[in-house]
Amino acid sequence: MVSAAPRSPSAPRITIFGLNYWPEETGIAPYTTGLAEHLVREGMDVTVVAGMPYYPQWEIARDYRGRLSRRERSRGVTVVRYRQLVNARQSAFHRAMFEATFLLNSLRSLRLTRPDAVLGVVPSLASGVLARMAARRYRVPYGLLFQDLLGPAGEQSGIAGGGAASRVASMVEGWSARGAARVAVVADAFRPYLEANGVCAERIEHTPNWSHVPRPSRPRAEMRQRLGWTEQQTVALHAGNMGLKQGLDQVVMAARIAAHQQPRLRFVLMGDGNQRPALERLAAGLPNVAFLDAQPADSFPDVLHAADVLLVTQRATVIDMSLPSKLTSYFMAGRPVVAAVDPSSATARFIEEAGGGIVAPADQPPALLGAIMRLADDQPTAARLAAAGQSFAAAHLGAEPSLARMSRFVDSLLSEARIAPGPREVTAAHDS
Repeated sequence: MVSAAPRSPSAPRITIFGLNYWPEETGIAPYTTGLAEHLVREGMDVTVVAGMPYYPQWEIARDYRGRLSRRERSRGVTVVRYRQLVNARQSAFHRAMFEATFLLNSLRSLRLTRPDAVLGVVPSLASGVLARMAARRYRVPYGLLFQDLLGPAGEQSGIAGGGAASRVASMVEGWSARGAARVAVVADAFRPYLEANGVCAERIEHTPNWSHVPRPSRPRAEMRQRLGWTEQQTVALHAGNMGLKQGLDQVVMAARIAAHQQPRLRFVLMGDGNQRPALERLAAGLPNVAFLDAQPADSFPDVLHAADVLLVTQRATVIDMSLPSKLTSYFMAGRPVVAAVDPSSATARFIEEAGGGIVAPADQPPALLGAIMRLADDQPTAARLAAAGQSFAAAHLGAEPSLARMSRFVDSLLSEARIAPGPREVTAAHDS
């Protein structure tokens, strides 16, 4: 961690409630971290209220165990952490305990120095609730940044007990969002859900994420040799979280078919998550499936570039609950993407917009295998898709324009503070 000089006493104070933060390197944490550090560079005094690092392993990091709270200084950001109950088993009950313990332990953060504006990062329900509570306590405006939708996740992700939990989560998300001065979404597909929950359309802004990894720098052949991938093999790589919503069993089933039909095809699952042990058991005995631990940040883009095809998979029920953050890294890596997802999903629409890959129906392993082999056998098409994805990343996924949009979003909250401090609930006309 790196400390910075103290902020000016007149610097605008921003408090961000975001459960995931550095040193987590995947998922939402890199974006919350990047935003907080950017706001510090813009001259703001930033405090982040976060949980203890746990993702994607779903286990509290060793250096943070046994602590109920911890205060840090990282790159000019004050980080105040509170413990949450983490359980690798995924169910609605365990998710509720995870959120509730973070919320209850973080209530102490309401005694921190008064901010000028507050930002909550969702899908943590607790972060949204804390943002509204803090804004009311200090009579300042707040905004919410939706990285995922937790309401639809209960039904779409396949989590045990998700139906009832989904209804509760939707009510809480709606309550948090209706009181916000502004609401930011990383995907336009989130808008209908928020509007249905009573959020005025004019208060919703599209603020897409950026690619937080650089372009590959090492020669592709060198990296393949280091990883033990031969030039004769076609490598299909999935990188990132191995959770329920990813539905990665369909990759293992595709590998089972390919073991007999396409012996030169190799599947690699890189990363961690609560479903990795189950996937390892499912893939036991398959010669064409390998598991790779998460790679260091300086070599991660080169590993992506070394593959022939990059995989995105989701359960067929996943429609609009999330937009995989891995896609920003995939496109930057310059390799074609194969997505086994519902064709009407936010993920499918994003890939089609970028032109960087092809979509196969979710939960149909033969179709996933067919899409991979189509690109393996048609190198001109694979190269065209790879180039299109990388061009899209260069034009639309740069950190500078994305962070500039978020700066304007935060500036609008500070403007609200100067005009009319204090949160208020404003619902859409059809809910009045």
